[in-house]
Amino acid sequence: MSGGLLIAGTTSDAGKSVVTAGICRWLARQGVKVAPFKAQNMSLNSFVTREGAEIGRAQAMQAQAARVEPTALMNPVLLKPGGDRTSQVVLMGRPVGEMSARGFFGTAGPAERPSSAGASPGERLRGGHREALLATVLDCLAQLRGTYDAVICEGAGSPAEINLRRTDIVNMGVARNAGLPVLVVGDIDRGGVFASFFGTVALLSPEDQALVAGFLVNKFRGDVSLLEPGLDVLHGLTGRRSYGVLPFQHGLGIDEEDGLRVSLRGAVRESAVSSPVGADVLRVAVCAIPLMSNFTDVDALAAEPGVVVRFVDRAEELADADLVVVPGTRGTVKALAWLRERGLADAIARRAAEGRPVLGICGGYQLLGEHIEDEVESRAGQVDGLGLLPVRVRFAREKTLARPVGTALGERVEGYEIHHGVAEVTGGEAFMSDGEGHGLDGCRAGAVWGTHWHGSLESDGFRRAFLREVAAAAGRRFVPAADTSFAALREEQLDRLGDLIEEHADTDALWRLIESGAPRGLPFIPPGAPA
Repeated sequence: MSGGLLIAGTTSDAGKSVVTAGICRWLARQGVKVAPFKAQNMSLNSFVTREGAEIGRAQAMQAQAARVEPTALMNPVLLKPGGDRTSQVVLMGRPVGEMSARGFFGTAGPAERPSSAGASPGERLRGGHREALLATVLDCLAQLRGTYDAVICEGAGSPAEINLRRTDIVNMGVARNAGLPVLVVGDIDRGGVFASFFGTVALLSPEDQALVAGFLVNKFRGDVSLLEPGLDVLHGLTGRRSYGVLPFQHGLGIDEEDGLRVSLRGAVRESAVSSPVGADVLRVAVCAIPLMSNFTDVDALAAEPGVVVRFVDRAEELADADLVVVPGTRGTVKALAWLRERGLADAIARRAAEGRPVLGICGGYQLLGEHIEDEVESRAGQVDGLGLLPVRVRFAREKTLARPVGTALGERVEGYEIHHGVAEVTGGEAFMSDGEGHGLDGCRAGAVWGTHWHGSLESDGFRRAFLREVAAAAGRRFVPAADTSFAALREEQLDRLGDLIEEHADTDALWRLIESGAPRGLPFIPPGAPA
């Protein structure tokens, strides 16, 4: 078997990431060697692979669903919004510059397109030839297809974004060039799913329509028999069948791309808080700072019985919190100003003075320091930090991308680093060390902790030790559960996604689609779009 499939959606957040992960897990359980792929992702929620490449976290989780190691091949283009309508462009896991949306999605005229043969992907991008990135994307996909039995690709947004079709490298642009069949996912919970399915196909060119094999309904509530007449009519109108109806289930979201509305949506995040082991619960307030990145860092806290995690944007919401977390951000200086404008900076400073716990992660760690010198991200020069940690930060043009391992609070801890800021620690205690007393990262001063390491709270022993420290400082009779395994909860979540596909999708038809491609003779649905 050597096949592939592209999962498109009628809209953003229709469920493409979840369906892709579910199909990957279903295939992996059948003994198929499968890999995920997303040509271009726009997200502040990223991950570092073992070779030191930055990719979207959703693709890393899909790789886990497929039971393979994530690599840069699985997400060759990552756009990280930075405000002011610009994004950092990460190409094959490395940042290559900042670009406006107009510049990235625009194209040069014919006379402005000299040959890019022999140019690196970064040179092609800097030269303004975004369409030339398609060659890089297709090369990555070809490498994956040459290594794996099947590659399950995820699209972005909708394939019917006709304003962007000419330079598309993630939806039908990939499907056409790689000959991939396309399955369109629609979120019926939003309403209008039949019109969305029909309209998506009808706005594609005849050549694109020929690859759209059918539809998959997501988040259906109720009796499927009530939906079937509509699916039959849709089949008659489009000549394309339904490949399944997935029921609405809580807690099926994997690491999403962005947004507070999805940040507490996974199995360990959306389920009711389990009863505490000790006498008290522990309340965690996460500051919803601008351009927040890797908000999934707090998922492991929410996995603990008796820990209540919420996102806040007002100073009064910190009053009853036992721990305040300042998460990562793509705009450290902007986040610092936002905290001050909203009174959150003063509230955090009062907490620190009272010995009440505060944790800063990555950008959050940086803004807890004494000052920031930034000529890279915001170009604001030197800016005073909150002064809660004896740390001075200078932004370097080279981004740090690493997968460190060390010890903290007497426990082994792993993490990953994604930052331009270089921290000079001038006092306090090292947070992460090498186990022999040599500091690796971070700083602690009283009840204020800071670290660049994303994902460190997923290390179970360290998380429990940290929560014991927080509970003691907060005066809470909270006891962390001795048997909570974050990795096991993740696996359970991914298995539920595989179950969803296996139980509610037509897996025989999916298998034929992946192996043999789109059915021949699919009818054209007018009006279509220009080729």
